[in-house]
Amino acid sequence: MVFLFSLTLFASAFLLFSVQPMVGKMLLPVLGGSPSVWNTCMVFFQATLLFAYSYSHALSSAPNRWQFVVHLSLIALPFIVLPIGIGEKAIASIPRESNPIPWLLGFLFFSTALPLFAVSTTAPLLQRWFSTTRHRDARDPYFLYAASNLGSMVGLLMYPFAIEPSLALRQQSSLWAIGYGVLAVLIVSCAVITLRSAHRAREEYAHSSPGGLPREPFKVPTGLVMKRVSDVRCFESAHTPAEPLGFSRMLRWTSFAFIPSSLLLGVTTYITTDIAPFPLLWVIPLALYLLTFILVFAKRPLLPPYWMGRLLSICAVVLMIIFLMKVNHPTWLISLFYLLMFFAAAMIFHGELAKDRPATHHLTAFYLCLSVGGVLGGFFNAIVAPLLFDNVLELPIVMILACALRPAERKSDSNVGGFSFGWRDVAWSVGVGILTLALFFMVESVRMPRPWLGNLILFAMPALLTYRFVRKPPRFALCLAGIFVVGLLLLSTKEKMLMTERNFFGVLRVAEDSNRARRLLFHGTTLHGLQSTDPAKRGEALSYYYRTGPVGELFESLEHNSATAQSIGVVGLGTGSLAAYARPNQDWTFYEIDPDVIRFASDPSLFTYISESQARSLHIIPGDARLRLKEAKSGRYDVLVLDAFSSDAIPMHLVTREAVQLYLEKVSDDGILAFHISNRRLDLEPVFANLALDARLVARIRHDGDISADEEKQGKTPSIWVVMARSREKVDSLLRNDRWQPLRGDPRVGIWTDDFSNVLRVIKWK
Repeated sequence: MVFLFSLTLFASAFLLFSVQPMVGKMLLPVLGGSPSVWNTCMVFFQATLLFAYSYSHALSSAPNRWQFVVHLSLIALPFIVLPIGIGEKAIASIPRESNPIPWLLGFLFFSTALPLFAVSTTAPLLQRWFSTTRHRDARDPYFLYAASNLGSMVGLLMYPFAIEPSLALRQQSSLWAIGYGVLAVLIVSCAVITLRSAHRAREEYAHSSPGGLPREPFKVPTGLVMKRVSDVRCFESAHTPAEPLGFSRMLRWTSFAFIPSSLLLGVTTYITTDIAPFPLLWVIPLALYLLTFILVFAKRPLLPPYWMGRLLSICAVVLMIIFLMKVNHPTWLISLFYLLMFFAAAMIFHGELAKDRPATHHLTAFYLCLSVGGVLGGFFNAIVAPLLFDNVLELPIVMILACALRPAERKSDSNVGGFSFGWRDVAWSVGVGILTLALFFMVESVRMPRPWLGNLILFAMPALLTYRFVRKPPRFALCLAGIFVVGLLLLSTKEKMLMTERNFFGVLRVAEDSNRARRLLFHGTTLHGLQSTDPAKRGEALSYYYRTGPVGELFESLEHNSATAQSIGVVGLGTGSLAAYARPNQDWTFYEIDPDVIRFASDPSLFTYISESQARSLHIIPGDARLRLKEAKSGRYDVLVLDAFSSDAIPMHLVTREAVQLYLEKVSDDGILAFHISNRRLDLEPVFANLALDARLVARIRHDGDISADEEKQGKTPSIWVVMARSREKVDSLLRNDRWQPLRGDPRVGIWTDDFSNVLRVIKWK
């Protein structure tokens, strides 16, 4: 019986957590590479889990035979929509200029809600069924939760390492539908076993004497008593409390589930913004989240809470300094600190939940509270935070909250799983804030040899003082909050920030350098273009588009051959820097998915590349380039430039075989494709080499990393560009120097398609 129930729970969790990255990967080609795509999916998955647990909680109070009839009927419904996929009509209905979240939620509801809901009900309901059997472990079925979380872990880890690199999306969807059929058979088997156990209990009761003693003695498992449920007598835990659950206890469960859920999405957003939105980076934090459940619900805890409390505090202090100093390198080390902080917090709060788990009578209510907390955490990060904050502040805020609510190391220190503080705690917090303020004025009055050294002194000293209160969680958290608030206020006065906007696609910032000589556009942490504020120089393309750089050489060559370069298309707008190369006999078209980027680039008070362009005509088409390019005439463009980034991550759906085929359809026979592939984390050269070989194109690459001090001073930044054409003569006539080299392919990377991509092969591990 234990094996059957464990296998069923393992299979349901495996399916649940393998379908999530699969659906996310399906959506990337149609919604782009924003981390908000995954975060919105996570909110939907968590909401589905909440409704599933509510259903399980309501159904568990019904007689067993009705439970089986209703639930087995539900299990049959998802076959109507399987296998999961995205149709052309659904893609055509995506809004072009408005927020795509309503469309995304609608698609998820109509295509995935039924199978997700059915699979999500399995964990609480089967544990409840098991608790009504005569098995000796029925009084505490929470150990089955470990089997469920193990299945989740295996499903998550298999997807990026085995499923995604080996199977196309259509194959994945078909196999998932088959797996769901196997799960349905397993659930029916569990129902039969539970009914048979109840039937034996009835028979034994029928053979008992009028006094209630069985005529033929049988052994009742220790800690179990007989309880009548309709006309079926089953076994319940003798530890079931007589009184109902208190609201404060349920609120505690909900809040303790909220914190890890919010941190999960916050950490995922951080590590996917600058690398790439692909399943492996979704899976790592989610796998840690599930691992904590496995560890805390084990019969013998492996990691003492004392260690986790110290680890959380150390990471919180380090990350607060990193956040306020805006440090981005080395990414792997900062990501590691975020993951350790998240793991420690999840271990602490999931451990508290495991210690406070109720008797089986309240099992479904317990899981319902956990799912409510999970939904609230996801809703806060994906929906509420972007409305409240114009920057990604939810992660440090919830980190501080985790430090405040964690149990104290000793009961005599202060709170035990709750937040309570006194006037001394507030006084220390104010004192730390004043110290930070005093250090700020001191650092500003002294000329530091390095700017980062002043910020380190500014925030490190108060942070070290704060760590002194690590044994008093409320005081520690309040002091950390004091540094956070004062630091944000001081940095806002120090930075010359002109505009900040946050939307579905990320955070955009327009700033000026220290001399107010240039205006810069940042998306996330990555520079997306800059322009000189000097009227005599603001027509010059800077950063990745400098005239002595690869794209500058390309357009210089095109000027000598203007008859074949009259129509230019550009995917990705940025500041509009490429418009500096426009000529009066040319028509330019930009494709841009982010409406705020369009607004910034078109505002002459911020950037003037668009407003002062010399092009005969210049149009900006909002929406995803893959969708809007389909509307363009075949052979319309003589040059098509691909320069789309989400922070430092290039959207995966723009570098696939299907995307290249679309680009070739929209350029003339002599047309040129130019790709900007600069990236700190991914080596995309073999990807484009394989795509060029597959499409029978001639390709050249130029790594422009050797920049002189004068060029750097003038505003040039390193860049990598790839140029493709149908004929070698066309490429050779444009690129006449040996700095443009043939691309190096790698058969292990494969040919990326909308169905298949192997990002692991192109990560810059060193």
